[in-house]
Parts: sequence; C-alpha cells; structure tokens
Amino acid sequence: MDHFHNNDLEYVDDPFEDDDFFGGEEEPQFKNDTEEGLDSDFEDDFEWNKSKTDTSALEARNGKDIQGIPWERLNFTRDKYRETRLKQYKNYESLPRSRQDLHKDCLQVEKGDTFYNFQFNTRLVKSTIVHFQLRNLLWAMSKHDVYLMQNYSVMHWSSLLRRGNEVLNVAKPIVPTLKRPGLLSQSLSRVQISTMAVKENLMVAGGFQGELICKHLNQPGVTFCTKLTADDNAITNAVDIYRSPYGSMRITAANNDAQVRIFDTETFGCLNRFSFDWSVNNTSVSPDGKVLAVLGDSAECLLADANSGKVTGTLKGHVDYSFASAWHPDGHILATGNQDTTCRLWDIRNLSESLAVLKGNMGAIRALKFTSDGRFLAMAEPADFVHIFDTESGYVNCQEIDLFGEIAGISFSPDTEALFVGVADRTYGSLLEFNRKRCNQYLDAICF
Repeated sequence: MDHFHNNDLEYVDDPFEDDDFFGGEEEPQFKNDTEEGLDSDFEDDFEWNKSKTDTSALEARNGKDIQGIPWERLNFTRDKYRETRLKQYKNYESLPRSRQDLHKDCLQVEKGDTFYNFQFNTRLVKSTIVHFQLRNLLWAMSKHDVYLMQNYSVMHWSSLLRRGNEVLNVAKPIVPTLKRPGLLSQSLSRVQISTMAVKENLMVAGGFQGELICKHLNQPGVTFCTKLTADDNAITNAVDIYRSPYGSMRITAANNDAQVRIFDTETFGCLNRFSFDWSVNNTSVSPDGKVLAVLGDSAECLLADANSGKVTGTLKGHVDYSFASAWHPDGHILATGNQDTTCRLWDIRNLSESLAVLKGNMGAIRALKFTSDGRFLAMAEPADFVHIFDTESGYVNCQEIDLFGEIAGISFSPDTEALFVGVADRTYGSLLEFNRKRCNQYLDAICF
C-alpha cells in the first residue's frame, strides 16, 4: 500500500480545500491521505439544524435530495455535476496499464433495479478517513446499530433512536484492562484509526502507526492494545474477526510490513504470523475458517491455509493492487476488489480464471460485502457509487446508488434488512441507510 506521512488528523475534519473538486485519487492532491471531495463548490455556510440535516424517506419521495444538497440553489444541476464528475475524476493507479482488455471481459450489467430502498440520511454523525486507499471504517451490528470512525472517536449510531454516542476516544491515552504475564500489550495514545471491524460484540481497530486495539462493546475500557511492529512503514491496513474450524474466535491483522498476524480473542496472544513478498492490504477468511484470502501490493491475489499460512492457490487477472475481498456465505465464491476499477469473482474450486468481472464507473473497488444470505453483493468505489448485484441473476442485475462524496465504508446488517453507507465530506458527510425491499416477508422472491 502506498504510504503517506499523516501527522495531523485534525485535517481530516476539513480535507477538501482544493478548488479543483473534480479531482480523484491522484496522490499529490492529498494533504491528509484522503481522496478529494466535492464540497468546495457547495455552499457550506448555512446554520444547519437537525430537521435540515436529516433526510427521511418521505422527504426523498417528495423531491428532497437524499443528502440534503440544495441543487436548486446552485449554479449547476445534479445531472450536469454528475456528467462533469465522471469525465474528470482521476483514479489512483499504482501500476498504470491499459484497461481496454479488462473492459472487454466485464459483464454487461442491467442497472435500474431497486433491491434496497432509501430510508434515512443523517449528518449528525460523519465518517472520516485517514488513508485514501483504506475504506473499512463502518460496520453494522444490527439494522439499528452502526459503528463508524469520526475523527478520533469510534461512534455508535442508533437508527432506532436516531442518536449517536461516542464508544471510544483514541486521542486520549488508552490503557488496556487485560493484564497477564507474557501478554505483549502496551498503552497507546492519539491513534489514527485506519481500519476497523465489529463482530459478535467485539470491536477491533488498526492504526496508522501499526497499532491494534481490541474492545468488548459490553465492557468498559479497552481490553487489549499494542503496536504490531516498530517499522516506519507500518500501517495496519486491515483487520478481520472470524471463527476457526474449531469454533474459537480469532483476529487477523494485515500490515504494510508484509505480515499477517493471527490473534486469539480469549487471551489476545499472537497465535501465528505469516510473511509475504509484498505489503498486505486486505485479508478475509472463508466461512469455514480454513482459507485465508491475501491481497496487497501485487497484481496477484493469494489463497493460503488459515492455520499454517501456506499458499495453496494464486488468483491471476487483476492488473493493479488489491484492497478489498469478501466471501460468499457458501464458501465457494470469493470477490476481490482492485485499483484497476474491477471486482473479480472466483470459484475457489477452479482457479484457472475468474468466474466473472464487474466494473465500477470511475474508481478503484475499495469495499465489498455479501449479504449473510448470499443474495446480494455490494461493491463500493472510492467515491460516489455503491453497486448492489443480485447474485441469483448471475450478477447481471444491479442497483446503483448514486451519491456525492468519499465512501468510508459499507455494511449490510447481519439480518440483511439494512445497508449502511458512510460518506466522508466536510459539508455533506453523513450516514445513509437503505432498507431491503420486501413485498411479503414469506414470499421474498416475488419482490425481485
């Protein structure tokens, strides 16, 4: 992963000051390792109260922009802005190569379906991003409980109560509560969180200087925290929580030092570490806990034994570095997201070629999530677009969510009923909620 020095997170709250707001992921434009936003051309000097900042489904049906952008007060229409944005957005590339052949391989997708309806948007909580390539900063524990990063705080948003509260402040010194002989735990302070995961009442976060923080949501304080490495280029790029084949809960931490570390969640001891030839940007473990997908600063993606780290397969097809992956619940299909603007689907029973190739509109594929029932795959670009594919159609039927702003993360609720999208933007940063379209809870298939 491309490394940037980022010594002042306070810039994250106001990262979009360049007049050329149609910029994209190009590295030199970023003061604080975030991708460029759009709000320098929007009015941001209003006194917004809650009734104005929030947008309900009813208001959206009556014509209000779901993000609350006052297009009628601007000098350009939404369509004109979208047209210009698509033409001028600059996608970041680590390995510049021709993409003409890639586009020939992509599925011809039918857009226009609606699988998830807009439900609510709030600007009372706003996602922030500390590195422009890392976008796993939002997680839903239920259709009413969402966790996201906002500056130095991990925030909880209740979509039921429409209220947010701080769960963890990482600007202050963090002293771990778990203490035992031999535990490599240490106090931390002023952590810049680069990635996070929340599952089964456990929140795990990775830091810009190689930190790892583990907190039980039902307990006060932080249970365990440490620095994984003292290397200068030591961003914790991705964390994941999974269950081993024996049922024990474990944590993976992927780091820019080209290592993946496995931790036990009972003792927080490091069970194993696997070394690779390049920085590891993302890992995910198959539903049975046996196969580890390893993606990073290589055009190839690897499959490894989750217990030993031994490489068992190589996925070839992407032409740039990869930053996202997700497993279908059946354990056979793996989705990988790449800076070449594509997502590839692989059947791990036949690795000779990818099963299908899905293409974004303008940028790298930075986040991927399957619903727990396997029916849908959500694919997020760095900014502006989230695509929802119907897996039962062979991924050719798609809903496209069109918004403006950098996407900090996407997450389906575990029951598949809600999809949340975190938008990072100085003025229009927000949390978007979509609810699954249902005609009859017992005859779900009729709706589609």
